[in-house]
Amino acid sequence: MTSTTDRTRCTVEALAEWVVKSDQADLGSPTPMLMRRNILDSVGCAIAALDGGTVQVVRDTIATGGGGATLIGGGRTSVDQATLFNSVAVRYVDLLDTYLTPGGLCHPADNFGAILAVAESAGATGDEFVLALAVAYEVQCRFSAAVPVMARGLNHALQLAMSVAAGAAKLLDLSAEQTANAIASAAADNVSLAAIHSEPVSNWKGISPGITAQRAVYTTALAKRGITGPLGLFEGPNGLEQLFGQRIDLRLGDPALDVVNHTHLKKYCALIHGQAPIETVLALVKEHGIDHADIESVDAEVFQTAYDIAGGGSFGDKESPSTKEQADYNLKYLLAAALIDGQVGPEQLLTERIGRADVQRLLRRVDVRPNETFTAGYPQSTPVRIGVTLRGGQRFSREQHDFEGAPGRPLTWDRTVEKFHWLTEQYAEEALRDEIVDRVEHLGAEPVSELTRLLGDVSPVRRLPKTRRPV
Repeated sequence: MTSTTDRTRCTVEALAEWVVKSDQADLGSPTPMLMRRNILDSVGCAIAALDGGTVQVVRDTIATGGGGATLIGGGRTSVDQATLFNSVAVRYVDLLDTYLTPGGLCHPADNFGAILAVAESAGATGDEFVLALAVAYEVQCRFSAAVPVMARGLNHALQLAMSVAAGAAKLLDLSAEQTANAIASAAADNVSLAAIHSEPVSNWKGISPGITAQRAVYTTALAKRGITGPLGLFEGPNGLEQLFGQRIDLRLGDPALDVVNHTHLKKYCALIHGQAPIETVLALVKEHGIDHADIESVDAEVFQTAYDIAGGGSFGDKESPSTKEQADYNLKYLLAAALIDGQVGPEQLLTERIGRADVQRLLRRVDVRPNETFTAGYPQSTPVRIGVTLRGGQRFSREQHDFEGAPGRPLTWDRTVEKFHWLTEQYAEEALRDEIVDRVEHLGAEPVSELTRLLGDVSPVRRLPKTRRPV
C-alpha cells in the first residue's frame, strides 16, 4: 500500500507549491506597472457599472452593514459577498481585459473582485495584492493556453475557480497542502457550460464569473481550516485530463509572472472579438465621411471564433438582439451602433438604445462571415475586413489585424487613465478620481485598504455631468 509520504505528487500539489514559492522577484519588469494598469482598468469598469440593472439586483441581494470587505460604491459586507458584487460590477459594461487562446479565452480581470476583497480582509499591502493578483492571472491564463475549454463546450469559469483559489491562498499565507486543497475543491465544483455564452444570452453571462469567484473564496477559507479537496483533480480517475482527453501542462518549471504582457484591453463596450471590427468601421467613417443613412449594406469578414460567438455561427442567431447581454455579443448590432452613434460605450448597451428602429434596421443589412485566412492568424492577431456599400454604389473597404489595446498596440498607462476618467466622471468628483489613480499607480507598502476606502467613497449612482469624449 502506498503511503502519503511516498506516493507520486499530484499536479494540483505541484501547482500549489508553485503558488507558495512565487514572490515579487518573479514579476520582473515591466510587469508591476502593467498589473497596475490592468487594476485601474478593472476599477474603471466596476465604477461605470454601479447603477446597471444587474449590478443593482446583486447589491440588493447581498447583506450589507458590516464585514471584512468594502463594496465599490460604498458599504461593507462579508468577503465572499463583496467578491460577488465587485466581480459582477467589473464585468457589466464588458470593457474588462482579455487573454486569447486558440481554444477560447478568459478574462483575467474576473480575479480582481475576489483578490481585492481577500487582500483587504487580510490586511495585505498593495505589493502583496499585486503579487497575489499576478499569481491568479498566471494560473488562469496558463490553464487557458493549455486546454481548449470553450472549444470543448465548457465556460472559462473553470480556470477562474483555480486562479481565485490560488491568489486567495497566497494572500492568506496558506501552506502548499492547504493551497492544493483550496484549488482542487474550487475547480471540482465549478465546471460550468459554454451555453452561458450562447443565444439567447442572459444576465447569467455576467454573473457566472462572480459566483465562481465567490465560491472559490469560500472554498479557500474552508481549506485554511483543514477541509480537504480532490487531489486527483488533474490526472486522477475522472479528473480533468480524462475529461479533456489530454495531458495538462501548466509549465510549473517557469516561475515568471508576466502573462499580463499578453492581455488585451478594450476601448468599446463589446466582447473582445468586436474590438477590431468596431475600430475598423469607425476608421472607415472618419476616412470617407460615411453617413449611416446612405448605407446599403455592410459586410464583415472575421476569424472563425468571432463568427461563431458573435456573428451568427455556432453560438446562435444574431438577427434580433433586445437586451444588453445579447447586444454586446452581436457583431451586427455593434457595427450598426458604431456607424450610427460613432461609438460603442455604455449608452449603446442601454435597452432603449438597442430596441430603437434605426439600429435594428441597419443591423439587418450587416452580413458577417468567417474568413479561413483570418482564422489561421488567430489568436496571434484578430484580423477583420469591413466593406461598406452606399446606396449610390460606392464601396469602401478596410482591413486590420489588431486594435489599440492589443498586446502589439497596448493601451499605455496614460491612455488607461483617460479611459478611467471617461468611465467614472459621473460617479466621482475629479479630486477623488485623481486620488484613486494615484493610489493604484503607487500601490506598494501601504495597506490596500487605502485604495478600498477611496472606492467606497464613489457614488453608487450617476450624479455628475458627462463631459469627456470616449477613449
